[in-house]
Amino acid sequence: MTVQGLFSARANAAAQISAVPRIAIVGRGFSGMMTAIALMKTVRAPFHLQLFDPNSSVSGGQALASVRSSTILNTRVRDLSVSVGDNDDFNDWLCSNAAFRAAVPAAIPGFRQIFVPKEIFSDYVYQRFSEALAARRDITVQVCNDPVVAIRKSHGNRFLLESANPANPLFDTVILATGYGLTAPDSGEQDASPVRAQRLVARPHAVLLGSGIRVVDQLLQLRDSGYAGQVTIISRRGFLPQSHTPNSADPVFPAEALPQSLPEIVRFIREACREAEEAGRSWQSVMNGLRNHARSLWRSLPARDKHQFNRHLRAIYDSHRNRLPEAMYLRLRRELAEGRTVLRRGRAGRRGLSGLFFTPAGSSVEEVIHTERIIDCRCQAPDLSAPLMQSLLSAGLAMPDELSLGLAVNARGEPFLEDGSTVAGLFAVGPLGLGSLPDIDLVPEIVSQAYAAAERVGERFYPQVKAV
Repeated sequence: MTVQGLFSARANAAAQISAVPRIAIVGRGFSGMMTAIALMKTVRAPFHLQLFDPNSSVSGGQALASVRSSTILNTRVRDLSVSVGDNDDFNDWLCSNAAFRAAVPAAIPGFRQIFVPKEIFSDYVYQRFSEALAARRDITVQVCNDPVVAIRKSHGNRFLLESANPANPLFDTVILATGYGLTAPDSGEQDASPVRAQRLVARPHAVLLGSGIRVVDQLLQLRDSGYAGQVTIISRRGFLPQSHTPNSADPVFPAEALPQSLPEIVRFIREACREAEEAGRSWQSVMNGLRNHARSLWRSLPARDKHQFNRHLRAIYDSHRNRLPEAMYLRLRRELAEGRTVLRRGRAGRRGLSGLFFTPAGSSVEEVIHTERIIDCRCQAPDLSAPLMQSLLSAGLAMPDELSLGLAVNARGEPFLEDGSTVAGLFAVGPLGLGSLPDIDLVPEIVSQAYAAAERVGERFYPQVKAV
């Protein structure tokens, strides 16, 4: 499917596409759509854009289209603008929505501090995408549902994307925005597992695997749909998300020279949190301020400290970084206090006919948890063994980061090579760079990176055209 700018002449479409740079974005979740918006608002000269994603929905990518209406984002409206330099863009969009204003009157005149359903944010993103496209009479956008299985470098420094369509053209720029991986249509989150435990369990029992926002969201979704059975959450490290503050927690962080070793950094942050609470602020404000320094701190660490952080501290950091709206957090605490939901620390193993094999933390003895439902809510690292990633690594177009969490990239999303150079025209935007750029899975960081990548694209193709 090809969509042209609002005032494009259809008769000239074919000639226009062949005469201008071709840009491919692999992935149509938030990272992909944000990069598309940034390109249309930044590159002020003609180009053709092709969006690849096996999900056939045009109104949302994998991350946005599959969510349910009761799923609440864990980020305040103030931090969800897709417009660089205008932090109130999402708030203004909500204020202009009469139906939303009527449903949330208590927040008027603004919604900056509230949390909204993901589908509302999805509508906002896609409206901004549509508006950016409508404002450009000189570009075309094509959506392709064929999964990309490999990326090859061709003669003339262009890229060939291998998919089910053998007629794919060459591209001047390729932007990987696959998040944690692309899934084929109808292969969504596995819900009911193939166990036969119903007759073995007196009371319905569901097992949720994970420790982040997704596992809490799934728990509350089950309760909202009327599920009254027992729920067991299995977490490798045993940490669940902490709570946002009821009101805004403005970022604060000590301005003195930051420490360089991992133990010193941990002590430094703990002391900063203690001092903030003694001064009447909150530890959340310190964690918000830490985001401004996270990348410089990460770059200063030697490889051994990065591995130690990933093994022992990442789960703690994520539980304080990815926080729950207070109302969701209180519901979670009630579930745990009443015993309807139990948190167990340990490793989930294979699935059997009667349930899930589980090894508790500190034990080598495997046990069976009898359950009729297993739901995997774990957020995996990008799969570097997937054919698409392997095609890049084997061709020397990219390399894994130090922790093999994804690809080694710079702030613009350009993958690093062994010698420190980058491949012109290739980008990896969003969570693919999580091992190189802390917090690159959060909306503000993705927005900044998308615009930085778009500016680089514009400089490469149209150095004489000033980006805006």
